Amino acid sequence: MRKVGWLKGFAMVLAASLVLAGCGGDKNNEAGGASATGSPSASASGAAASGDKIKVGILHSLSGTMSISEVTVKNSELMAIKEINAKGGVLGKQIEAVVEDGASDWPTFAEKARKLLSEDKVATVFGGWTSASRKAMLPVFEELNGLLWYPVQYEGMESSPNIFYTGATTNQQIVPSIDFLLEQGKKKVFLLGSDYVFPRTANKIIKAQLAANGGETVAEEYTPLGHTDYTTIIAKIKEANPDVVYNTLNGDSNVAFFKQLKDAGITSADLMTVSVSIAEEEVKGIGAEYLTGHLVAWDYFQTTDTPENKVFVESFKKEYGEDSVTSDPMEAGYVAVYLWAAAVEKAGSFEVDKVKEAAKGIEFNAPEGKVTIDGDNQHIYKTVRIGEIKEDGQIVELWNSGGPVKPDPYLTTYEWAKGLSE
Repeated sequence: MRKVGWLKGFAMVLAASLVLAGCGGDKNNEAGGASATGSPSASASGAAASGDKIKVGILHSLSGTMSISEVTVKNSELMAIKEINAKGGVLGKQIEAVVEDGASDWPTFAEKARKLLSEDKVATVFGGWTSASRKAMLPVFEELNGLLWYPVQYEGMESSPNIFYTGATTNQQIVPSIDFLLEQGKKKVFLLGSDYVFPRTANKIIKAQLAANGGETVAEEYTPLGHTDYTTIIAKIKEANPDVVYNTLNGDSNVAFFKQLKDAGITSADLMTVSVSIAEEEVKGIGAEYLTGHLVAWDYFQTTDTPENKVFVESFKKEYGEDSVTSDPMEAGYVAVYLWAAAVEKAGSFEVDKVKEAAKGIEFNAPEGKVTIDGDNQHIYKTVRIGEIKEDGQIVELWNSGGPVKPDPYLTTYEWAKGLSE
């Protein structure tokens, strides 16, 4: 496995970047240098590879129900671009970010992805949050041979040659969190999720895992994204009397659910929840007083104890304000930019096919710990973490996997998962 030399000085890169002025507005072109000139390269994405700039796309929900989660991912990607530009850019070119708003609408994600690839001629795109947004974009990237770096944990059962997955797949988040709950004696599980592909597929996996390991699914409920009335759901939770609620709600529905849960007199001491889409940014938006004591499963927390993370957190706060928090998806977005830059440097080219080939086996000392691109499925090795939300809004680690876990998006190493991908 190859570690790119210029990435070894990670902390030094971050420290050097702090001398630059802040960026992070929502205007369409950010973090760039002078205008790109010249004709498109030979890459299928048509990236402008002459002149002193190279364009990349950033595509997240900057408005709508998912903006509570996605704006900070955009910010972290812009910070990574600024840091790399401060070191001289990639292959001697300054990176120019073309920022688009997916607006929490899946057809809009597909439309903006096509614009970025066909009109803006970006070399790659960093974007998405929900699996619905990713699946809407996937055929566009495959049709145009573009390259998407997707930064959020997801339900697995997918591996596209035109996507790198830098968030966790199922065996790096959901499966180990269910194992953790069963070991804690929490066998009766109430499944609550938003009504789209990630929660439904995740819960299909969870039900199979529980059935094979002595657990029980006591109920399964879904609500539309943006749903705000959880009175009936909470009544059903009380009636089912589970040991734990496994929460795959996304976006601002979490605000309504947890506030109404507490209003109903239910705290973490009464009933534990485990969430896989609530990180520090969502805790800040919901209010720590509604979430204290509840659990989350991720691969990174702001409190993760690595030298790289200390520098990363300090840099992000200096860039976006002392009240800013870091989180798993935004860290995965940040890492994605560095991994793409490393692959480009190794390939000596911005061409998609050459970058994909060069990316195999690249290692990076990320804030979460060492990550490695798996050349077989374009996911990355990640360390799994389960944490408890504290009164100050931070998450304290209770358990980790002891090291990076090889990604297994189709759960081929689990006997109980046979047939789930069909």
